[in-house]
Amino acid sequence: MGLFQDERLKGSPLPRGIGFSGLSRTEPLGNIDYSSFACGGCHIGRVRLPDGSIQYLDGGINTQFNVIGFRKRLTQTLTKIYQGETDPEKKQTILTETFLNALEQSQTSDPHFFYKNYQFEGRHFDAEYEKAQITLFRQQAATVIPDFASHAEQVYKGWGILVDRLYPEIKSDIMSGFPGMEDAIAFNAVNAYFNLQQTPVISWFAPLALPSVPGITDIMAVWYQDAHDPRWNEEQSDLINGGGQWNGHIPLPIYKNIAAQLTLGFDNIDIRVSAFSEELLKKLPPAPYPFDVDISLAKKGQKLFTENCASCHQPNNGKVYKSLGTNMGRAKIAGTLITLGARSSFTSDTNCSVTTEVEMYGNTVKPCAEYRGVSLTGKSRLAMTSPKLHDGYNALPLVGIWAQAPYLHNGSVPTLYHLLMPGTRPDRFMKARLDYDPVKVGYSWQPDLKPYHGQEEGYLFKPASSPAISNKGHDTDIVDGERTYRLDWSKNEAGAMAIIEYLKTL
Repeated sequence: MGLFQDERLKGSPLPRGIGFSGLSRTEPLGNIDYSSFACGGCHIGRVRLPDGSIQYLDGGINTQFNVIGFRKRLTQTLTKIYQGETDPEKKQTILTETFLNALEQSQTSDPHFFYKNYQFEGRHFDAEYEKAQITLFRQQAATVIPDFASHAEQVYKGWGILVDRLYPEIKSDIMSGFPGMEDAIAFNAVNAYFNLQQTPVISWFAPLALPSVPGITDIMAVWYQDAHDPRWNEEQSDLINGGGQWNGHIPLPIYKNIAAQLTLGFDNIDIRVSAFSEELLKKLPPAPYPFDVDISLAKKGQKLFTENCASCHQPNNGKVYKSLGTNMGRAKIAGTLITLGARSSFTSDTNCSVTTEVEMYGNTVKPCAEYRGVSLTGKSRLAMTSPKLHDGYNALPLVGIWAQAPYLHNGSVPTLYHLLMPGTRPDRFMKARLDYDPVKVGYSWQPDLKPYHGQEEGYLFKPASSPAISNKGHDTDIVDGERTYRLDWSKNEAGAMAIIEYLKTL
């Protein structure tokens, strides 16, 4: 699944990227603890240094996280538990009994089996706490366990429907998931699809809720989000100069964060997480490049970057680029129906309307009432903008670009060298390795890489296997009047290497 034990969280009972409600609940034993994926599952990356130690990249990309792989294994486990039973009521009974028996065995063998006697900010999750939690869970097991299983099975079934529709040529691979990647909008659309199916009058609309084009992308880094976030126009009626996601279609950071929570498959989200994240990520700095830099060469690269790249890759550039040759699926995936549905969902009282209140820092706040001092009343259209406004990709600021490999929105180019020298782009390479190539600048990518100290790491990625993961694009110079902006450095490798050296410093 790609999650890992973070050495900085001493004694944590869970890997980084999974949290539980007991960490923040006001009353320690007010309810059973719910465990779920957290932001760090996607957005804490790692790189292995030459001495074998690990540098954590808070706000970076967990290139090994595989949420689809998790759902596949979960579904397989449930199927195994059912042992061929098909009757829904009997399946629920078998599942509940199996869970409770396993719970009993675990608690009997080790009273600290789940919480590991963990202590966090004055709370002690000891044997007494664990025993009380198990008692609470048993009281609600007949409802909680079947609901959990039903939701898990529905989500993975929906993913299968999407794969048949959007990715038939790579079905066997993508049903297991590509670590470090996701088709977030399509994944979110699954819930809308099933909700419509269950409403007789409008059930025939259900297929329209699913996207018609594939939109798989790499997970994004979340450093220095203020450089992405838009500003108000002079009339304070619209947002300009920025936007969220690859194509800027979710401009407001609070709703961008809500969308990220929904991507993990939550039915109910905690708005506080989105609000805290907005504050945290606004100025979160990128991880510094951990290897040597040739400063003299980097200065030469800075000049070339300024001449050819900086006018696009500048902070708060909200321009959408439509003709760079990259696969346009992600730019076109949110059509009118998906956009209207997202606006309605994001701004509902269930998620975050202008009147929604939450407790933060001991105060009651309305995190969706305004943005940069301007009221959001009557501006629900800004929760996701019109499809015609985001029919392309933003040129994002390049802070921490060294740690955002592989490149392009669909992660199809392994290193910065291959990005600037498009004729060298491989048709297959290793993804999700932790060791690093400081020459070409990207994670180690060679297809014939051996296991790291005998442990399998990474997977073979084949951009030529599907248009959705094509490595074409950002490979043809841009001519604007008498000015040429070079994207293809194939005839000037020295210039490419200078730019790469400069990019290490961002």
